[in-house]
Amino acid sequence: MPAHIGRSALTAFQSVIQSAFNIMLKTSRYRTAIAAFLLALIAPGTLASVVLTGTRVIYPESEREVTLKLTNEGETPSLVQAWIDDGDSKATPESAKSPFTLVPPMFRLDPKKGQTLRIIYLREPLPRDRESMFWLNVLDVPPVASKGENLQNSLQFAFRSRIKLMFRPDGLPGDAASAPESVTWRFLRKDDGQHVLTATNPTPYHITYILVEATAQGHVYRNDAGAMVEPGATIEFPIGDTPVVSSEPEQVHYTTINDFGAGVSSIYKSKPTRSAKGQ
Repeated sequence: MPAHIGRSALTAFQSVIQSAFNIMLKTSRYRTAIAAFLLALIAPGTLASVVLTGTRVIYPESEREVTLKLTNEGETPSLVQAWIDDGDSKATPESAKSPFTLVPPMFRLDPKKGQTLRIIYLREPLPRDRESMFWLNVLDVPPVASKGENLQNSLQFAFRSRIKLMFRPDGLPGDAASAPESVTWRFLRKDDGQHVLTATNPTPYHITYILVEATAQGHVYRNDAGAMVEPGATIEFPIGDTPVVSSEPEQVHYTTINDFGAGVSSIYKSKPTRSAKGQ
């Protein structure tokens, strides 16, 4: 499932798939294949054998290489292929573009064993005034069923994990942990009448939100879909057609993801407007 899908949407999606699973399992003669397919949609994370130890990788420019540990939690060997792309989710290992190399790019991972991926920056020029984001892909291919097994009623799936890889130049001002404190928030009415909560990031760091909840004059505006705001950019969080009573929220409760993949909650408070002199 894409990381930006909110918890409520994911739950609803799973309920629909589960209902379809129950109906089709009773009526279809291809029940084994359908069951396997739908179960893969319901719980993709539980079916993948190869597990990554992190949800993101931070690559400081000063490091010669960084590593990521993979573990096969399954009962059978897996063939693992890894590659890095520059944002094109459809890129193949052959067509993907990035200034990094992976060692090893392909390997067999036996059950209950681990493997360390070495990520090496090739020193190609990248912006020095902000982070650059890439994506690390790990493809988990299970072994082909043996001849003695029933192949007619079986399905096999290859699972791809895709996590962010942040290249962080040396000498950036501030730090990633405190970057969310510099974000400014505003309400904005779109041309179609819908309202959004905007977040402007003046820092050189990427900031990933999993929850924002703004308050203004007693009204609460919530968005739990999640989104990432790039360095120097502004992002919009839809809040529907709910009337907005102010151009700026009084407070914004938010949860971001830090370098270690943990959620960090904090509060933005707008600065009080100073009255004109003499009033």
